[in-house]
Amino acid sequence: MSVLVLADHDNASLKPATLNAIAAAAKLGPVHVLVAGHGCDGAAAAAAQAPDVAKVLKADAAPYAHPLAENVAPLVAGLARGYGHVLAAATTVGKNIMPRVAALLDVQQISDVLQIDAADTFVRPIYAGNALATVRSGDAIKVITIRGTAFPAAAATGGSAPIETVGDAGDAGLSSFLRSELSKSERPELTAARIVVSGGRGMANGENFKTYLEPLADKLGAAVGASRAAVDAGFVPNDYQVGQTGKVVAPDLYLAVGISGAIQHLAGMKDSKVIVAINKDEEAPIFQVADFGLVGDLFKLVPELTAALPPRK
Repeated sequence: MSVLVLADHDNASLKPATLNAIAAAAKLGPVHVLVAGHGCDGAAAAAAQAPDVAKVLKADAAPYAHPLAENVAPLVAGLARGYGHVLAAATTVGKNIMPRVAALLDVQQISDVLQIDAADTFVRPIYAGNALATVRSGDAIKVITIRGTAFPAAAATGGSAPIETVGDAGDAGLSSFLRSELSKSERPELTAARIVVSGGRGMANGENFKTYLEPLADKLGAAVGASRAAVDAGFVPNDYQVGQTGKVVAPDLYLAVGISGAIQHLAGMKDSKVIVAINKDEEAPIFQVADFGLVGDLFKLVPELTAALPPRK
């Protein structure tokens, strides 16, 4: 039976995590991708180019101009009855919509899947990633969110899947989009960056992020992240947050600066290929997962590290 994947997109293009969800779905059967948006021809065309995609379903209507869960979930639930599995990446959009889809279908959602063992058997983290649970579902339709960092991204080009227009479920009238306030940056997007430089409570204030971390990130071509403690303290915006309640990242290099290593933060970055920690507390839990650790005053060490790096080409 075919698998339905809900695309996360901006109407013009797919978000990178969607390709990871497509790769996971391909393990279960032929992949159909649902692109729900408004003026979303670009995103639908991008989905059609993925070789693993057999068909693209395009729902182009004003209620889907923004991914309001109250509008998109009934559409997904209506289409889901023709599939054995419904998947989405565990992004903000997927986490918002899929629980509502599961409720409408009266099934249990399987969240943050790391591994697919069989059509009904999946591995997911529990206890903030400190343990892995193998779960088996007997539901007729499996509603699943995929942790993108656990699956390699599917190829983005080389395919030519047909695009089929589907009817919209209309505006539920339960919510409306007012505005979005996004941090604009020339740096890479946090979840797609090869290098991430993150700061924690040890940064002391938001100005120190700009003074110490941003020059280092610019030299490395890195994205800037933060721990929940730094976000809660108001040092940086919420979209910088890495962790169980923030974004999950797995870059080639993760620099944790002034981060103690709380469990919920480790859940969001411990799959990074190389982890470097800078902290003045040699007993900080972050050193237990770090490949390289530097004990000392970050306000002295970070400028020295930045100065030692060659200019970015």
